[in-house]
Amino acid sequence: MARFLIVEARFYAYLNDMLIAGARDALEAAGHEVEIVTVPGALEVPGAIALAAESGRYNGFVGLGVVIRGETYHFEIVAGESARGLMALTMDGIAVGNGILTTENEAQAIYRADPAQANKGAGAAEAAMALLELQGRYT
Repeated sequence: MARFLIVEARFYAYLNDMLIAGARDALEAAGHEVEIVTVPGALEVPGAIALAAESGRYNGFVGLGVVIRGETYHFEIVAGESARGLMALTMDGIAVGNGILTTENEAQAIYRADPAQANKGAGAAEAAMALLELQGRYT
């Protein structure tokens, strides 16, 4: 059993609830403990994971959130930088699953977040578990 931290950007609460349900179900079905912490937006997710990783209390992490394209360049910054931050953590050997959705519209976000449809929360949890397993092989 491992301990996972889900870090969620709570900007779209109803979409995050679906992402969390999928991620939590996948982690708990595999026999892992789950904690959840909330941050304001997707840009804060990598930083929160970095801080929590330093504590040594967690074996793996799942970053969740939703970024929906708007009318400004802000979408590109948030989508790109949050993904870059999570990738940097992964490259540092931290088992992180990226479940920050970046979509064109709300309908795409609902489809991807819903556990009965694309279930991207579970997909992010499965990625984190796979990386944790690989970490165990190589350390």
